[in-house]
Formats: sequence, C-alpha cells, structure tokens
Amino acid sequence: MHYLVTGGAGYIGSHLVLALVEAEHRVTVLDDFSTGHRWATEGHEVIEVDIRDLAALRSALLHRHFDGVFHFAAKSLVGESGQKPLLYYQNNVSGTANLLEVALESGWGHCVFSSTAAVYGSPQARVIAEEHPVNPVNVYGETKLAMEQMLSAVHKQGAMQAVCLRYFNAAGAAPDAHRGEWHEPETHLIPNILRKAAGEDRALTIFGDDYDTPDGTCIRDYIHVLDLAQAHLKAMTMLHREGGFHTLNLGSEAGYSVREILEACETTVGRPITHEIGPRRRGDPARLVADASRAGQILDWRATRSLGEIVESAWLWEQERQNLQAR
Repeated sequence: MHYLVTGGAGYIGSHLVLALVEAEHRVTVLDDFSTGHRWATEGHEVIEVDIRDLAALRSALLHRHFDGVFHFAAKSLVGESGQKPLLYYQNNVSGTANLLEVALESGWGHCVFSSTAAVYGSPQARVIAEEHPVNPVNVYGETKLAMEQMLSAVHKQGAMQAVCLRYFNAAGAAPDAHRGEWHEPETHLIPNILRKAAGEDRALTIFGDDYDTPDGTCIRDYIHVLDLAQAHLKAMTMLHREGGFHTLNLGSEAGYSVREILEACETTVGRPITHEIGPRRRGDPARLVADASRAGQILDWRATRSLGEIVESAWLWEQERQNLQAR
C-alpha cells in the first residue's frame, strides 16, 4: 500500500512512518514544518505544504493516488489554543476540510485520524469509555471534535471510511533513539522531567499534591508511542477490510500519578530529580484513564509496553536530543 501521512514530521506521525516502512508500505509525508522536524523525514518522500492553502494543497497532490491517509497535521497546545483560537480553527478544522476535499476529488477513501481524549472534557467517570459525553473545555478539544464530526458527515455521504483514535497521553520513543518527542515549548510531563534530569536549567513543578488520589497528585493514562503506531496500522487494515466509521480510545487502561511518573524517571536516570510543588492548575481533573476495550474488540489491539519501557526509551531519546541540539 502507499499511504499519505500528514504531520509525518511530528512526534507521533514520524513513529507511524517508521512502523509503515517496517510493514513494507510506501510512505509520503505531508508537513509544513511549522512544528515538525526535517531530520524526522530523512529517507522519505516529503511534500511541504500548508493544509490551510487549498490551492497549494490541491496542486501538490494533483494526480496522486494513495490507499489511505493518516491525518496527524494539527496544532495541539491547549494553552496556545485559548490564546490563538482562530489559528486553531483555521489549521485544524479548515485545514482538515481542505484535505478531505482533495482526498474525495482524488478517490482516497480511507482515513485514520489522530484525535484526542480532550474531546471528553471534564471526566464524569473514573474510567472513560467512548460513550462518555463529549464536552471539550478548551479550543484544542473543540477543534478535534469538529474534525471528528466532519469525518462522520463525509462518511454518511458514503465517501469516506474513517477511524478517529482518541489518545490519552502519548510518551516514549523509538528504541534506537533516532525518533522522539521534541516540542518547543515542551508541555508534557515525562520529557519535561527528563530535560531537567539532563541538566537543563528549567523549573519542574508538580501542580497540586492535594487531589483525592492515593498520593495526592493527578493520575493519567500513558501509552507508548510505538503502541499507538501499531493501533494506527491495525485501524487502517480494518478499514480496508470492513469500512465504517469508528471512534476508539487508545490508552494503557492503567493510571499513573505524577509522583509515580517522577519516581520512574528517577529510577531510570539513577538519581533524584529536583522539583517543587505548586498550586493546582485550573481545570485539571484528578483522574483521566481510558477504557480501551473497544479498540481491543474491533482492532485486536492493546497497549503492551510498560511505564518502565516508556521512560527508559524516552531517556535514551533525551540524551540523543541533547546531542542533536548541541550540533
């Protein structure tokens, strides 16, 4: 098969590209490199274009055929989405409309979409299943939900088979340390802890230690990026076999507190990591854990890599990232 991966220069997209190549598929990456990294696309065909520009997108993809699209291209910072809502609606929603317009014109009928657990908003259950009400509490989540709804509407026309994969917290890196998480600014817990451990002069703050959890810190569901990549492969295979429209959670179904993550990082690096306790952040729920059983039933998929494997691979990558940054 020949697949188009939008946002394939980014963190999760670049790991999917590796998985596709390992499975002996052809890959074309589409990215505008506003946040992605050129080194993450080395050895692959790359189309550089902004999906907000329909004319440029149509021109770049004219007369191309793909057996499916993996759609990762989106702005994804919660805080920034509140500060720049128009940018998020233009890029995430309008950009996706442009992509789907070109896909339908070209006859590409299968899409696996990178969605998010942010569509659920504040949790109303200890474990979140797909039936949980969707009520995003930030602009980022609103745009991702709009993208899901757009795909659903196109599917109802009979024009597109699609799977929306709602991630919880992606983490970890490829085992040979040549792909990993690198955002500026970095807002995710594990890379921020490991950047501190690697010697970066940055504050490391645990936001709240008085939640109704065993150790007082927030509990989240972490999933290895390679497990995510395998879920995408299985989702596309299922679409080619059965079609349909599906929304599926992806998570480990195991919750880890912020303190447990910190302790796992300290075990991996072999020393304490300096941190401070700050006040709660507004809107942070005490617990966010996935019910991923539907993905198990439909895709025959489950997360297989442990928290230790996540942190160890992320630490190897952080050391490599420091070397890349120093060049």
